[in-house]
Amino acid sequence: MSDWMVAQSPPARRRPRALSPFREHLRDTFWFAPTAAMVSVFVVWVAAQALDTAIVGTLREDGDYEALDELLRFAEDAKAVVTAVSSAMMTFIGVVFSISLVAVQMASGQFTPRVVRLFVRSRITKATFAVFLATFVLTLLVLTSFDTVDDPRKVTTLPLVQSVLTLCMVALSLLLFVLYVNSTLRLMRISHVIARIAAESFRVVASMPGQGDGRDAPSLGPVTAWVPHEGGAGVLRDVHIARLLRVARKHGVVLRLIPRIGDFVVPGTPLLAVHGGAAPPRGALRRTASVGVERTYHQDLGFGLRQLSDIALRALSPAINDPTTAVQALDRIVQLLAALSRCPLDTALHRDRGGTVRLVRPVPGWSALVDLGFAEVRGCAAGSPQVSRRMLAGLDDLLLLAPPGRREPLLRHRALLCQAVDRTVPSPADRAFAQRPDRQGIG
Repeated sequence: MSDWMVAQSPPARRRPRALSPFREHLRDTFWFAPTAAMVSVFVVWVAAQALDTAIVGTLREDGDYEALDELLRFAEDAKAVVTAVSSAMMTFIGVVFSISLVAVQMASGQFTPRVVRLFVRSRITKATFAVFLATFVLTLLVLTSFDTVDDPRKVTTLPLVQSVLTLCMVALSLLLFVLYVNSTLRLMRISHVIARIAAESFRVVASMPGQGDGRDAPSLGPVTAWVPHEGGAGVLRDVHIARLLRVARKHGVVLRLIPRIGDFVVPGTPLLAVHGGAAPPRGALRRTASVGVERTYHQDLGFGLRQLSDIALRALSPAINDPTTAVQALDRIVQLLAALSRCPLDTALHRDRGGTVRLVRPVPGWSALVDLGFAEVRGCAAGSPQVSRRMLAGLDDLLLLAPPGRREPLLRHRALLCQAVDRTVPSPADRAFAQRPDRQGIG
């Protein structure tokens, strides 16, 4: 196998972790990191205050009032600094919030509304907000610790450690602010957005089980029970695989997920089919399926291709007319399909520790993924030779990688694209130019 083909192979697969859905749901929220930071800084402040009280108590026991007098003067200067920091942090928070809103608005309008999730999931953005809010809360707490007495003999506590801790938080805030601006500027560039989408998609590919081709799926037998969806209507974001495996093993059954991840589910419709026994109790299956208002990367194999296709479509719209962006999106579409070209698809089989299949989960098939990546873009590519040339080159590359049984959808899209170019481009020379494969579109 050539080095290029090895480079396109999918990443190593890993066993799904029990808490992975909960972790992914927290990544899709913006409140957790700032809240955790403010709670943590309160705990740290309590410890620092106790340490300051112990330092002052030790100096009073030793009778070192000269040192206490110097610490009082230091505390006066520190109080002025902490007061300035407290007022400045609110300004910093407002600047960061304004930058985020502008970046999200620009990305949503120019790329696709679905890329807003990248900003919500950005670790540096959450860390910046969290540290800024924690620093502001810390300054307020430190200001309450300053003693109003001027006599060293009457001093009970001085915020010495707390002041140093505040300065450290300010330094960390400034560092994170620089990193945040750099990260936000990168996310406003389409090439980095497309790369982030591809990276998130490859994580989904890596989390898929290594076996699961529908051809080697075991016979499940007839359906013995149905489990309806009892939550609210919405998009099926993910399922708790580890918990479903435990429930299925405990009750000696095989569970088969009816909707695919990313499907819209309605209350009362079948969610799980049970094979080999009675349905597990409702309490055991509670919170094993997560339903939300929009799709997520977690367990959704087609969501990355959906976003890349949306970006390419918007770039080819008459209002934007940016074929280079469409070519960049096609680069990643070809990369993802190349990684999936030899992967088992259609059905994902999840086994328990004993190797017995306990959960059968539908995933998009090869033909569906190829259609998702190329069908809509192909409809807009005929009038842009840069895009048609890149798509033909990508299809030719995939034909080299895909096994014989998976070449039919690629050949179909190639033929349809050539037909669309023939209908759209009147000049024979322009048609020949538009149908010449080129990995850079027009290099």
